[in-house]
Amino acid sequence: MSEDLRKIIVDGEEIEVPNSYTLLQAAEAAGREIPRFCYHERLSVAGNCRMCLVELVGAPKPAASCAMNVRDMRGGPNGEPPAMNTLSPMVKKAREGVMEFLLINHPLDCPICDQGGECDLQDQSLMYGRPQTRFAENKRAVEDKYMGPLINTIMTRCIQCTRCVRFVTEVAGSPEIGMINRGEDAEITTYLESAVHSELSGNVIDLCPVGALTSKPYAYNARPWELRKTETIDVMDAMGAWTRVDVRGTSVLRILPRVNDDINEEWLSDKSRFVWDGLQRQRLDKPYARVKGKLQPVGWDEALKIAADKLSGDAKKIGVIAGDLCALEDLKAAKDLFTSLGVTSIDGRQDGAKIGGGAREEYLFNSTIAGIDEADAILLVGTNPRLEAPVLNARIRRAWLERGVKVGVIGENADLTYPYEHLGAGGKTLTELGGKRSGFIKTLKDAKKPMIVVGMGALTRADGGKVLRAAGELAAKVGAVAEGWNGFNVLHTAAARVGALDLGFLPGKGGKDTAGILKAAKKGDMETVVLLGADEIDTAELGDAFVIYIGHHGDAGAHRADLILPAPAWTEKYGMWVNTEGRVQMNDRALFPKGEAKEDWAIFRALSAKLGRTLPYDNLDQLRAKMIADYPVLGGLDHAPGSASAGTFDVAAIGEAGEVTDKPFVSPVKDFYLTNAVARASKTMAECSALKHAPAAQAAE
Repeated sequence: MSEDLRKIIVDGEEIEVPNSYTLLQAAEAAGREIPRFCYHERLSVAGNCRMCLVELVGAPKPAASCAMNVRDMRGGPNGEPPAMNTLSPMVKKAREGVMEFLLINHPLDCPICDQGGECDLQDQSLMYGRPQTRFAENKRAVEDKYMGPLINTIMTRCIQCTRCVRFVTEVAGSPEIGMINRGEDAEITTYLESAVHSELSGNVIDLCPVGALTSKPYAYNARPWELRKTETIDVMDAMGAWTRVDVRGTSVLRILPRVNDDINEEWLSDKSRFVWDGLQRQRLDKPYARVKGKLQPVGWDEALKIAADKLSGDAKKIGVIAGDLCALEDLKAAKDLFTSLGVTSIDGRQDGAKIGGGAREEYLFNSTIAGIDEADAILLVGTNPRLEAPVLNARIRRAWLERGVKVGVIGENADLTYPYEHLGAGGKTLTELGGKRSGFIKTLKDAKKPMIVVGMGALTRADGGKVLRAAGELAAKVGAVAEGWNGFNVLHTAAARVGALDLGFLPGKGGKDTAGILKAAKKGDMETVVLLGADEIDTAELGDAFVIYIGHHGDAGAHRADLILPAPAWTEKYGMWVNTEGRVQMNDRALFPKGEAKEDWAIFRALSAKLGRTLPYDNLDQLRAKMIADYPVLGGLDHAPGSASAGTFDVAAIGEAGEVTDKPFVSPVKDFYLTNAVARASKTMAECSALKHAPAAQAAE
């Protein structure tokens, strides 16, 4: 028997478990279910609800199984393995007693409680509680707290499990919630009685085992059994978090996280969780054409004829810009069509990032998101991960909190929820860092698995390609790329970006990039510009060009458009996306497109027939087969390549040679809550944005 393993007896069954296991984990390894309220696998142990009591054979009283380790168990007097019981009369009586105490002050308002049907207290009181209570005293009441536009509070229901307190303190790094007072006066509150400002605050709703903290936007909209649940992925950032979309009728009513330890664990950012109301507002549900300066509804046949006419001219005077929310199928169909027309001015980088065209490792988060848990030194260049990928930022915080990983930053001096060494603001700091012999460069060189993360704040500048080369040279110098470990990473902000680069949705020979297309359009050299959900560009730069907009929201691109072809949002179509680490993921449709909207790839297929360039696929399966045949790397579903080719990747040769300017790096995310068309249509996101930029509350002197 290994020294790290120990034999114990659980309900008469002998098993072998690691010494480090808690009794609760050991019981579950033996197939026993242990009720709990305060215990959570990803939070520190509080041990204050006592629902997880078990009987230790020979002990005078029950023990909290979440707070005691297997190594602390005592064996029998004759050398027998230590034993515990989880189903004995003592345990049953203890659980009933605990539940009775928890319900002393709990209001009996299940019929009107938004948590009804998915409440841990409800379920466990049925399974482990007494059929009646012996307490006849008046129940206490607690004043409800204001926690912002996302979290609804009914604090009389709170059982003081402190999961929310531990989450905001340990995971989110924003300790704004805590417990005040003692005894029966104890209550959970925000310290300054103001909104919680963390970008991860919505996760406390999932963590709350009762109805004390519920979703304010979702409140009283539906019961859980009324919802159709679809497992899908998130596209609000480039992480590709696993989510579940809950729909009733024709409306999305909720978006929840799904567990995936390789990507988002079980957390979700507030934008990803609460953006769903934006899917109902400002939607494009029929084709529109501009007639005498005003957009007028038209039929699909007429709209396609107008588009075909405008795309039949000189291919050199046609430009295509793809946005941040496009699926692989949309980009593939668009590229096939415009390539067949001879159009070379196509670009999937609407922010102008100077990246792509080289090795795939040049633009991936090569360490993988889970690789952050292995890194022992991290350098952030031109990125604010708290705004660009909050869940990923929480992993970096955990690396600092649990393993003392040192973090260095070249860029903005922002609050990242963990301490770091601010090395400088601009490009010169990056180029000069490699020449130093002490300080953070020594930390990187001494690390076994150093990690460098380059963000869009560094790559969307005019010298972005040179910054990329400088970062690559630094990575080579500190040994960030070696056999079995590739510590050179690019953190994208757009869900569609890696997919566009994989498909080569880039300017062809003699073609113009996004900036070039806009410049030519302003000068009058670009007659037609196709915007594939591109809303983050300066539409004033489009001049007098004829603009065809294919998208789902009436945002900037649609306002400027001369022809609008409505398409579905990500929740309304089957699609594939590639996240920042190169992981190809499948998205399932949760509901049908609005009105007359048609899937983007189908629009291009129909348009190709009008243009006499019929694309060689008639359905989604054929399109995917063609896409994977042309780009085999896209066939590896749910696979992140990681360091597979680290030994052959020449990190020092990426980007372009040249001098980097000392202009400070600035994150492209100015407002976390309003980064795309769906978010800008959301009332909830507008409230969060207004709150974020309101004057901060001050403590009393």
